[in-house]
Amino acid sequence: MTKSRSLQKRLTRLTTALITAGALALAAPTSAHATAIGSTPVRTFEYSVGGMTMKVPTGCMFTHIIRGGGRKITYQNAGVDCAFVAALGSGFCNWRIDFSYTDTNNHAYRTSRGRTHNECKIDPMRNNSPQTLPRYGKACAHLYVNGVRRVSQCHHITK
Repeated sequence: MTKSRSLQKRLTRLTTALITAGALALAAPTSAHATAIGSTPVRTFEYSVGGMTMKVPTGCMFTHIIRGGGRKITYQNAGVDCAFVAALGSGFCNWRIDFSYTDTNNHAYRTSRGRTHNECKIDPMRNNSPQTLPRYGKACAHLYVNGVRRVSQCHHITK
């Protein structure tokens, strides 16, 4: 795939994420009754890898998708899409994506920790297994870069 085609694909994914995020911002908080999609901007940050300073510029969104009903999750995915200058950078090095679950009292009861990927990737992504949660509450996705949580995106799981 050529660089321009890859960039076009990323721009399409980011545009879709931004439109979805905008629509959700105008709506009430999301619930996973059927499908919940939300995006959160990744703030600019710097980190060090092998003595080199890496910078993640503005222009990336972290998107978390859940499909299912009630406490049953049939599909869950989270990942980053970058556009503009951010899409041309080296990306995220030593990254992982975790999924966590809390009850209605905000007590964490389960975490699905992703594996740490040592390579640098501009569009990290992870799927999680279908499951039935034991409690209602909140399902979150978290992006860690070099061991530091950089962004989270959550959905309420309600009756």
